[in-house]
Amino acid sequence: MTDTSKLMLSAEEQQLVTNAGWILTKRTIIDKVNFCFGALTNAMRVAIVEDAKSLPLAVVQSIPKISRGENYLLLPYVLLDYPRCFDKENIFAVRTMFWWGNFFSCTLHLSGSYKTMFEQALQNNIAALQKNDFYICVNTNEWQHHFEPDNYLPANKFTQEEIKNILIQQPFIKVAAKFSLHQWSEINVLLEKSFSDVLHLLKY
Repeated sequence: MTDTSKLMLSAEEQQLVTNAGWILTKRTIIDKVNFCFGALTNAMRVAIVEDAKSLPLAVVQSIPKISRGENYLLLPYVLLDYPRCFDKENIFAVRTMFWWGNFFSCTLHLSGSYKTMFEQALQNNIAALQKNDFYICVNTNEWQHHFEPDNYLPANKFTQEEIKNILIQQPFIKVAAKFSLHQWSEINVLLEKSFSDVLHLLKY
């Protein structure tokens, strides 16, 4: 026998299910994020070309990818991966993320040969990591993106020696900048600067 109580809608749910407008508004917002990320790739491409001599050829030649989904921890998201070099052992990626109800973020993700290649540069730039309000990943799972304390902690909460140990001991490196959705009107500028800051972290 079907438990009909599981089919009943609350007053709030009843209001939403009869209102198509909020779904259409959601689609409009996601379209605006896609447009924002599309425009952002142009500035990113210019910055990568300017820094081409200090970056691996595969990174310089990579192509932007924008993807979207409905269920990162039950909520919609949009991702821009650029530059992006992914294989089983080696990752170099900058992931820009919009997560519904939560934040925008810009994350540098390194593993394998790319971690080895840039680990010393990151150690040399720990002060910049702290000054620019980056977070550092403390999780053993490199595919989580939320900013709860078991995943990311502010770099300025650590000593430089503690950060150095994290960079050395983890099999991957993830550092990220986070921006409130209330900063929407200036998000293009913020994300562009954050990307520039990420590239700076990779220079000796």
